[in-house]
Amino acid sequence: MKCRDKMVVIMGATGSGKSSLSVDLALHFDAEIINSDKMQFYDGLKITTNQSTIAERRGVPHHLLGELHPEAGEVTAAEFRVMVEKAISEITQRRKLPMLAGGSNSYIHALPADSYDPVNYPFSDDYMGSICSKLRYDCCFIWIDVDQPVLFEYLSLRLDVMMKSGMFEEIAEFHRSNKAPEEPSGIWKAIGVQEFDDYLKVYKLDDIDMKKWDPVRKEAYKKAMRAIKENTFQLTKDQIRKIIKLTNAGWDIKKVDATASFREAIRAANQAEGAAEMQRNIWNKELLEPCVNIVNIFLDQPID
Repeated sequence: MKCRDKMVVIMGATGSGKSSLSVDLALHFDAEIINSDKMQFYDGLKITTNQSTIAERRGVPHHLLGELHPEAGEVTAAEFRVMVEKAISEITQRRKLPMLAGGSNSYIHALPADSYDPVNYPFSDDYMGSICSKLRYDCCFIWIDVDQPVLFEYLSLRLDVMMKSGMFEEIAEFHRSNKAPEEPSGIWKAIGVQEFDDYLKVYKLDDIDMKKWDPVRKEAYKKAMRAIKENTFQLTKDQIRKIIKLTNAGWDIKKVDATASFREAIRAANQAEGAAEMQRNIWNKELLEPCVNIVNIFLDQPID
């Protein structure tokens, strides 16, 4: 019987720090990162989909990140399973540790499940079957957990930062340069793209000074922003529901609480003196160190 390849999987709700933790761990364990966020497969909306910048990757090789053309169709979970098989094989041949990071849990389920049925969606409310608990890879699952009110406050602040960094202009240019499909698919499903669709059909990006806008335009913009936040919050709830379902199915998922670190991140965003350094110290102590221990124990276990 062939030994299963070892792999680390970083899970969690959107905005919970999966990208940052995966880079920290990859540097510690000489790993390469495979993206499992379906919106980050595509090029063209780097700010909107919150792709890690080259600087944030800190020299760690990343796979399936910003590689697809915006007009490429939706990547199914079955296609993802095949794509990542190849990436894992290449990484292990280089004697590196494969590390999967992202929030698309339907993909995370499809990849390691020994028995995978692409027809039946295991996370639907009416799914009557059981989720496969036998895995074809030897996986170390780490779930970054953040208390919901704290995460929601952080996500609201993060959206404000993204907008100041050019998210709105990026979405407007995307709409202008690409033809929208009849039904949203692929990157067109990215949160922010659809929410600003109605706004951009009426208002052009020729006047971004909100002080000059009339009340109707201001309200249209605020409506889109509210929708982005509401849909982001709903996405996090759906992501956690899926992780819990995998846990209940017998997947050994280690939960690590990052709430304290995110409280400090909120303080830092509000420019509390010394909060940024404190946040990093808490991140290292409360999240990174426990995760390093989890992975060390996992790697020390014999390969079956």
